[in-house]
Amino acid sequence: MSASFSSPEPRPPGAFVAFLKRLHFYIGVFVGPFMLVAALSGVVYALTPQIEDSLYAHALHTDSRGPAMSLQAQIQRAQASAGPGLSVAAVRPAPREGDTTRVMFSDPGFGPSEHRALFVDPVSGEIRGDMKVYGTSGVLPLRTWIDQFHRGLLLGDVGRIYSELAASWLWVAALGGLVLWAVRRRRQSRERGNVRRWHATTGVWLLLGLLFFSATGLTWSQYAGDNIGVLRAYYGWSTPSVATSLGQSAAMPMSMPMDEHAEHHMHMAPTTQASELDPALFDSVLAKARAEHIDAAKVEIRPSASNDKAWVVSEIDRSWPTQVDAVSINPQTLDVVDRVRFSDYSLPAKLTRWGIDAHMGVLFGLANQLVLVVFASGLAAMVVMGYVMWWRRRPTLSQPRNQQATLSSLWRSLNPGAKWTLILAALLTGFALPVLGVSLLGFIVLDALLGYRRAARPLVEGKV
Repeated sequence: MSASFSSPEPRPPGAFVAFLKRLHFYIGVFVGPFMLVAALSGVVYALTPQIEDSLYAHALHTDSRGPAMSLQAQIQRAQASAGPGLSVAAVRPAPREGDTTRVMFSDPGFGPSEHRALFVDPVSGEIRGDMKVYGTSGVLPLRTWIDQFHRGLLLGDVGRIYSELAASWLWVAALGGLVLWAVRRRRQSRERGNVRRWHATTGVWLLLGLLFFSATGLTWSQYAGDNIGVLRAYYGWSTPSVATSLGQSAAMPMSMPMDEHAEHHMHMAPTTQASELDPALFDSVLAKARAEHIDAAKVEIRPSASNDKAWVVSEIDRSWPTQVDAVSINPQTLDVVDRVRFSDYSLPAKLTRWGIDAHMGVLFGLANQLVLVVFASGLAAMVVMGYVMWWRRRPTLSQPRNQQATLSSLWRSLNPGAKWTLILAALLTGFALPVLGVSLLGFIVLDALLGYRRAARPLVEGKV
């Protein structure tokens, strides 16, 4: 007598790995090109400091030696050269002998976040350069072009979706690739010197860097970046900024959020009209800031928009050790309104500052730049190797259906626990990273269409 027992349908071994492998393939094929563009443009961006220093040497440097003119005199020279009707947005005194002072004006003919910068010889008063700069950091034209290409393919906010797509999937591809490498290594694959091995080994060596690129890139992305900003504000991790309201500074919190990515996209604060601004105040305000231990060689002085706002003097040296202290000063009385020291930042705010600066290649100077070049070049090489593997193994019409697995067919092979785990992870990740969520839906739709096409092909062939 025999008895039959109802048992769960057996799951093929390695179903999750096969599913992950297929997802990794989709990421490589459809997101890989965007990662490649971001990596290559990132390599060029990392090398721009030396290129710009040579390209704009006449504007940035001077051979004049001797005592420097007052900031008042330098600003007046810049105002005379710039012409009437322009207001001073910020002034950056020459950080060291042989450098020029940068006077930035708000020009109504320029676009958002763009300013006109005049470079003044602090000794002779000669105007050494006159060019458009971008953002609160006054990025020069070459780096502005490369930066905007790297972030948005020169297409504005619409183009920024490309870089967010790359950053959103990069960490998934990196961690998924690590799992696939570990499984393959456990099986003691004896392959030597083939493209797959190089692709996997490179990914393992670059793993931490790829995760770093993804995390820091997402912080200034368009949609995920907003979510990250909300999360940081909720937990009090935002970067503090100085209060500027005169008479109300005591009530202003020290943790007012400040955008670490301001050099990329943020508008400068509105400034006073040229007719109302006394250039002599720049010398007085800077002297007061120096007395309040604003010691960095690189500083920026920003005048206020109205008489009820304080001026702000900020350290702008992002190299190690970071110098970004700031103080707000009442220009009428020269009293200190508020101050923020980097040492008072919360640890998450410090890590964010360091992460952004390292991503931009400014934290550790040339060594930082070279590391970025190596990691970005490695990412580009991995994308190319991935396409080489796909081309060599590309599907053909004669290939049996069971060798052309889709995500949907592999999904059916997963056990219920794995399915619910993946669903929950996809929902949470898609909510936090909207571009990833939308593109994942695109993968699912495409996969369903491919599955339908492959299922229909034998029926069509059978009728012939």
